[in-house]
Amino acid sequence: MKTLELQYQDVYDLLHKACTRISPDVLYLMKNAAAKETNAEAKTFLETMVKNVALATETDKPVCQSPGFPTVWIRWGEAFQPNLTNLMSNITKSVQEATKAGYIRPSIVHPLTRFNPGDSSGRGVPNYELRYQPDLPYVEIIVSAKGCGAELPNVAKILTPATLGKNYSGLKKLVLDTITGNNGFMGARGYPCPPFSIGIGLGGQMDVAAKLSREAISTRSWLDHNPDPLFDELEQELLADINMLGNGPAGIGGDTSALAVKIDWAATHTAICPVVINFHCWVARRFGLRFYPDGRTEELFQVGE
Repeated sequence: MKTLELQYQDVYDLLHKACTRISPDVLYLMKNAAAKETNAEAKTFLETMVKNVALATETDKPVCQSPGFPTVWIRWGEAFQPNLTNLMSNITKSVQEATKAGYIRPSIVHPLTRFNPGDSSGRGVPNYELRYQPDLPYVEIIVSAKGCGAELPNVAKILTPATLGKNYSGLKKLVLDTITGNNGFMGARGYPCPPFSIGIGLGGQMDVAAKLSREAISTRSWLDHNPDPLFDELEQELLADINMLGNGPAGIGGDTSALAVKIDWAATHTAICPVVINFHCWVARRFGLRFYPDGRTEELFQVGE
């Protein structure tokens, strides 16, 4: 069995890169949305967002003033495993050092006292999601810092078989109501920095659905298709319906309100269908790498992958 070792500087360089740009799949979608936008004001907003990414990269500045919340997914199999102590220590240190260097705003605080240590450190930060999958032929590492303004309109709800509805009409209505603010929801408007994407977690109990919602939108390429035809069709239908609402970039109106909808699921109890709707702003600060035992490295979220 081989063990993956990553040096601190390598991890820091990857995090630094993620802080000063957005992942290639999302940048592709943003450029495509700007090219197709028919609303003149919305088109200007989209073009300005794309220009902001270019300037951040050129000037070595954070792509957004919001630091986001760092979550790390590490997956491995029997044949090749990471040195978890080394890797997690290096990632945690990189987040703290990138904060001190000004690439991440220090915004991590105690939930009640609001004490801020000033270096993005704290209990449970970063959030590590570790998964052993015996047959996995590589070590996969994904680091994502999802903006927390986008958390404001998130919704968690327990549906029943009756409220789930025929052809999942209840689920579809819940998603659209979450965005428009119907039925007492806060509504998206400009809060999640549209054009946003949403991750939808289904099943398990509420805690499982919540984890799945974040994993779906943070670890999948925003250009991919769900391998399950049922969920692929649902993702495409919801994306089209959301964009028909006309919320538009920055909530000012336009053709592109959402860039992607991603769904993940788990089996659940016969009496319930937990649903969590998780917004992600257009600023997708993340990187993903797969390391193979033979020394090959594969970078995730590339256009055309």
